[in-house]
Parts: sequence; structure tokens; C-alpha cells
Amino acid sequence: MNQERFECFDLSIENNIAHICLNRPEKRNSMIPSFWSDLPKVVQDIDDHAKARVIVISSTGPVFSAGMDLGAFARRKPESEEEARRNKIRHGAAFYDTARQTQATFNALEACRLPILVAIQGGCVGGGLDMATACDMRYATADAFFTIFEVNIGMTADVGTFPRLVQQMPEGLVREMAYTGRRLSAKEALATGLINKIYPSQDDMLAGVFEIAREIAGKAPLAVYGCKRMINYSKDHSTADTLDYVAIWNASMMQAQEMQEAMQARAEKREGEFTALPPRTGSFGSHE
Repeated sequence: MNQERFECFDLSIENNIAHICLNRPEKRNSMIPSFWSDLPKVVQDIDDHAKARVIVISSTGPVFSAGMDLGAFARRKPESEEEARRNKIRHGAAFYDTARQTQATFNALEACRLPILVAIQGGCVGGGLDMATACDMRYATADAFFTIFEVNIGMTADVGTFPRLVQQMPEGLVREMAYTGRRLSAKEALATGLINKIYPSQDDMLAGVFEIAREIAGKAPLAVYGCKRMINYSKDHSTADTLDYVAIWNASMMQAQEMQEAMQARAEKREGEFTALPPRTGSFGSHE
């Protein structure tokens, strides 16, 4: 098993499953600057070098994530009146740049060729919810809750909640959460389709999520990649355009050998021997 430790999370890769586990429970797994730079690099490295076939994101402690640590992004006190004046003038542009950088962190999850499953316990707040919405599938413990917290501190959520959440649950409920900042319980989240399943405990959830991850990892990687690509494409395109795209995709990408192996392995009740996704080259993978 390959293991690495970063400031905000641990990474392990075993049996074609990469596990990213947030590791700052004493800080409620809040997202400091290193999180926003390390996470996309790690995800892109796993994807670019085909180090796994599926990614699981989980957390530690009673809270999944309290979201962005705003204190870590606070400006230091200006050393002079001139510096204070420059900071004030540039503040809007600087905030814009920071917002775009944090948006890119979770865009990397959506652009990744691999399915990403997230296991959520306790509070999933602000940036934590932004991250969860960028994953392919969401699972939660019975005590989990979800909050668009930004309105409570006088902000409009800007890292990815709105464009993704309105595709994952009823718009009226998204508006209610956004305008009031109230908590959405795991039971409500399941009823609206935001999460796939509720588990009684974190241990049960992790066991269940890794079982699903193992099942995905046992499928032909190219077929799974095609599924993710088509589902993402269909969110922003018409049925006609998507049908045309999937026909072109299969005509150019589908491998008869992989299909034959999948059917033969199923008939023989064994694991399939599939070809890994090819490594990505250049910067294409990071900006797909």
C-alpha cells in the first residue's frame, strides 16, 4: 500500500482504490490554504498517472468539514497607510483571483476521469458541501447535516455550491438553504437525492463505501470513464447532443477486447483483467 501525508489529509492507494482522508479533526477539518493547492495536485496526479481506478474521500473526528478557514486567508495588518490604500484598491481583484483558485480545486474533482465517492459524518458545512457536490456519489451517517453557511457570515457561496447543487436537488430547497443558512439533515438529503445512502455509523459507512468502490474498481476503467464523461456532458447539453456525443465516443473509444473480457469474466464468475487508463500527458488533463 502506498501512503503519503499532507498537511490537511492523508493519502493511501491499495487495490486500485485511492483514499483521501481529511486529518485535522481538532480543527474540524477546516480548509486552510495548503488544502486548496494540495488536493487538486493529488487528484490530478492519481488521474494523470492512472494510479487508481476510483477515489474515496472521507474524514476524521465528529465533523466532516467546517469549510474554508477564513482566518487563514485574512490579510495581515498593513505596515503603512500607502500599503493600506493599495490593498483597498486591489481588494476586489485579489478576492476574485482567490475565488477562482478555490473553484479550480473542486473543478479538478469533476474533471477527474475516475469516479470519486465521498463519505460524510457530522457537519458538512460551507466548503465541505462545495467539495461534496463536486464528487460523483455522496454517502452519509445518520447524524450528518449539510449547510450553505456563507449567508450566516454575510457572503454569497462562490466555490461551487449553486451550479452543482441545483442539479442535485430541488431548486426551491437550495434557495431555502442559501437564504436561511439552515441545516439539512441526512434524512432530508436522502429524500431529495443529494446523498445515495445513510449509514448508522462512520465505520458502517466506510465499510459500505469501500465495498462500492471495490465494485467500481472491478469494472473496465475505460467504460467507467466513459460513463462519467457522458453524465457530466449531459448536465449541460440537450438529449440530442448527448446521444450524438456518446455514439461518437463509443465509435472511437470502445474496445472490443474489453467488452469480450467483461462478458467472459462475468460468465466465469471471476475478476476481469482490464487495461488501465493511459497516463495523461501535458496540461490537457488539468483543464479538461
